[in-house]
Amino acid sequence: MASREYGQFCGLARAMEMVGERWTMLIIRNLLTGAQRFTDLHKGLPTIPTNILSARLKQLEEAGLATRRALPHPDRAVVYELTDYGRDLEPALIALGRWGARTLTEPRPGEIVTAESIAMSFRTTYRPEAARGVTVGYEVRMGDFTLRLQITDGELAVGIGPHPSPGLIIERLTGYPIRELMSGSKTPGEVLRDGSVRTEGDPALLGRFSEMFRF
Repeated sequence: MASREYGQFCGLARAMEMVGERWTMLIIRNLLTGAQRFTDLHKGLPTIPTNILSARLKQLEEAGLATRRALPHPDRAVVYELTDYGRDLEPALIALGRWGARTLTEPRPGEIVTAESIAMSFRTTYRPEAARGVTVGYEVRMGDFTLRLQITDGELAVGIGPHPSPGLIIERLTGYPIRELMSGSKTPGEVLRDGSVRTEGDPALLGRFSEMFRF
C-alpha cells in the first residue's frame, strides 16, 4: 500500500506508511460508523476527488484495513467496511481527534459539519469513567442528520440514523446546545429553558449525557 517509505524500522513509521496519506484517516473515521457505499463516502467527504477516494479505498483494501462486499438483493450495491484490523485504529483516531479539538472554536470559512464528524466528536468527548455500569440509548437530532448513541455497560457505540429504542431523544432547535452541554458552558436546565433543545423521554438522562460527553 505504501506510496512513501520512511526507511525506518519503527511501528509509527510503518503506520504512517499505511494511513498517512491525505484523506485516509477521514475515510477510516467515516467507516467507523458502519459500512458505506462509495456514494455515501463521497457525500460525507464532498471535497475529495473521486479518483483519490477510489485510490485510497484500494490502498486500504490492500493493507487489510478495509474490505468490500456486495449487498444482497434488492440492494445490489457494493459497500466498504473496516476489517477488525482497521477497527483497531479507533483508539488512535479518538486520541488524535481529542488533541485536535483543542483548536476548534467556530468553523472556518468553507468548513462543513457532517454526520460523521459529529459522530467522531461524540467518540472523542466520551468519558467512560462517568459511565461505568451505565446502559442507555440516546437519539440526537441535529437538523439534517440524526445520530444514535448506545452505551452498554459503559461501552459506547455510535451510529448514523435513529435509535430503535432511545431512553432520551435530544433535538437541537436553535444555536449549538449540544456543544454547549458538552463544553459545560450551559447546564441541561439552561438549554431547556432557552428553547434551543427539545427532549423526549427521561429528563434525568440529559444530565447524564452532559456528564458522559464532555470536552
